[in-house]
This record gives sequence, structure tokens and C-alpha cells, in this order.
Amino acid sequence: MTNAPVMLNDNGAWCWFQDERALIDPVNNTLLVGSVAAPEGPGGEHRGGNIEVAVLDLATGVSQVHVLHEKLESDDHNAPALLIRPDGRYLAMYAKHKTDNYSRWRVSVRPHDASEWEPERAFDWSELAGGRGATYSNLHRLANESRTYNFVRAINDDPTLMVSDDDGATWSYGGKLFTRPKVGYVNGYTRYSSNGTDRIDLITTDHHPRDYNNSIYHGYVQGDALHDAAGQVISKPVIGSAGVSQVGLTTIFEAGTELDGDVLTHGWTADLRRQEGQLAAIITCRANDVNGVLKREQRLDVDDHRLLYARFDGSAWSLHPLAVAGPALLPHEQDYTGLGAVDPHDLDHVYISAPVDPRSGGSTDHYEIYSGRTSDGGASWDWEAVTSDSAVDNLRPMVVPGDAGVHALCWFRGSMRSSQSYNTEIVAVVTENRGAEAR
Repeated sequence: MTNAPVMLNDNGAWCWFQDERALIDPVNNTLLVGSVAAPEGPGGEHRGGNIEVAVLDLATGVSQVHVLHEKLESDDHNAPALLIRPDGRYLAMYAKHKTDNYSRWRVSVRPHDASEWEPERAFDWSELAGGRGATYSNLHRLANESRTYNFVRAINDDPTLMVSDDDGATWSYGGKLFTRPKVGYVNGYTRYSSNGTDRIDLITTDHHPRDYNNSIYHGYVQGDALHDAAGQVISKPVIGSAGVSQVGLTTIFEAGTELDGDVLTHGWTADLRRQEGQLAAIITCRANDVNGVLKREQRLDVDDHRLLYARFDGSAWSLHPLAVAGPALLPHEQDYTGLGAVDPHDLDHVYISAPVDPRSGGSTDHYEIYSGRTSDGGASWDWEAVTSDSAVDNLRPMVVPGDAGVHALCWFRGSMRSSQSYNTEIVAVVTENRGAEAR
């Protein structure tokens, strides 16, 4: 396929706490992307709130959109997480944004075919969560356990898990990863990355960055135990646990850290990828704004943000500046940025969305996508523009896992007023490199 962006879905967006939102299926050479349609986009109110999966045939370039649930809720937080089961059938899970008490799922009727799905089923959190809702879906299967995990925000708004021992046909409550007295809106924004065999790594915050000056912590689940980065057991068992405080994990970003002359606070987790025992993460944070009080002269605005790159070599974490992220994406969400993504097949390669060109430091009229590469573990970066002189914003890039021979960069572009109101289309740049050795 060409390097020109291909439109996958003319109406859709996603939040960034559901994974995998997109997958490559190497068996049928397709790209699958989950998203939520909005009433402001094509199809209007009739389509707004649809939970959808776009499927791009990588050989022909033809994309088709399939609906998992009609008019569930117009909110990008409801984007589905996708998983390819061992039998080749697709599993999709999705939940509303804290407005009801269900985690919903569907399984495709046929292997490697997203055109038809079994009837929707739902897990009811009402009693467990006291009727206070559930949000997000994160699917990870560990082959050595023959067990599938779904990580949800529920029960005191903590990172909570569901487990399935039949590849997502049925689910049971699995306990909580973390818990602590809630400050403000929710507890612990968590990103997950699995090796698919026996381990699920995670990075997490304390609370929401508008409510708390977050640090970022790393740990992993393995052998029914929660470990810190050094392998020390923090909690065992995981299944059935009442949860522990995330501050017992390994701190990879401490609120108040100073890098390149900037005091960095209010961390948030953006992406996490694992490759051959190493990890790379992208973190967003405020610059020079301690608890909302201006500390020193700002480069851009009072809510100036940074993107940071964190790298784990198997024994220790390093933290480096990545790029200026600009002011808040939305006026009512001080800590929203355009975000960034790590290439799951090359941890030295990232993409970011920003209204500031990382090559020059100059502001742009809209959020643009940039490709960054490092040869020294993140200490320095070489940048190229993926988009330029755009008439609309380009937001929330992700690099799609599933086949090391296919490099697929997805994002959505258009206008966004809130998580519930946007007019955006989903595009992808796909290159096939099946002769190259995956790094």
C-alpha cells in the first residue's frame, strides 16, 4: 500500500485507556480498528453512539465498517478493546463512560471475519460497584494460563479485573489491582502491555491529574502476583485481591521532577509497549505549574505540557524529555494533549500529536503528527513530519500490533469539542515490509 493516509471510517474516535483498540490479523491480512461514532459526524443522530469496528483489507485497500452496538452512547471512552482468540474468532469488549454498570462483549461468528457477531452479552457490576458505573476495557490473554483478562475501571473507580478461562465466552469478577481513598474523580489511570505468554506490565497514576499531582508507577502481573519493576512481590494473589496502593510499585516519574529546566507535575499515562524484556512508555505532564500555581515563566501558556519518554532496560528505568505538547487540547480538560504512541515492534520509534513542531519549536495552526527516532535510549530524537499544513487537527496516534511485517499508524482527524462531541474521521498510513527483520 502507499504511504498516503487511507480513510478507514468517516466517523469515529477513541479515548486512550482501552486496548487493543486496533489489531493486525496476519491470517487474512487485515487491519481492525475500534471506535465510537458521534452525532456531529456523517450519519448524525442516527449513527451517534455506535460502537464500530472498521476492517481494512491490506491487499485491496478496501475498508468496511461493522457495528457492534447501535447508539450505545456518544462518548469516545466507550471504544471497544479487541482480541484475536486462539480459534481465530474476534472478541470485542466495551463499556459506557460510568453511566451504567455493564461490561459488554461480543464474539465473531466465524474466525478472522468481523462481518457477523454472536449476540451481545454483559457482565453486571451493579452490586459490586454499588451502582456507580464501569468504564474502559483492556483485553490481554496469557497463553501459559489459558486465561484472558479484562481490566476495567470499577468499584471505587479503581483498576479492577475480570477473568475468563474460556476465551471470553464467559467472565467472572477477578478482584482489584489497586485501591486507596479516592481523591476527586477516579483512582489510577492504568495502561497495560502483555507479552502474551505469562506477564502483563502496567503503568499507573495516583488519581486524575486535575485532582492530584500524580506520579507514575510501574509494576507487572505474573504468576497471580503483582510485582514491582525489580520483581519484588507487592501483592499475592492478584485474583480475588481487595487491591493495594500503587505507591508500592516502582516510581518511574515523580511529581516535581526537573528536566531541561522545566518543573514537571501532574503526570498522566499515554502509552506503554513491551519488546523482548524491555519497555517504553510515553507520559504527559504539566510544565512549570505546581498545583496550579505558576512557578516560572511559561514557554507557551499557563497549561503548557510536555511529552516524556521512559525506557526500561530490564533492570532500571530512565526518563527523558520527548517533546513540547502545547496547551490543553480541550478548554475544560486541562491535561488533555494530542498524545503519543510507541511502535510495538521498535521501541526506538514513536509518533506524537502536537501543535508545536518538535524540529523547530514553532507553533502550528493545528495538531500535526510527527515521527521520532532515537539511537540512544531516548536521550535525543530525530523528527520527521507525517502531516503538515493541515486544515484540521490530527489526534491520538497509535501504532498497531499484531504483525511485525506490517507497519500501521492510525489516528483520527477533524474537530473535537469534548469526549462526547467531535466530527472526526479515522485514517491510517500502512507500509508492508515483510522482507525486513522485525526489530
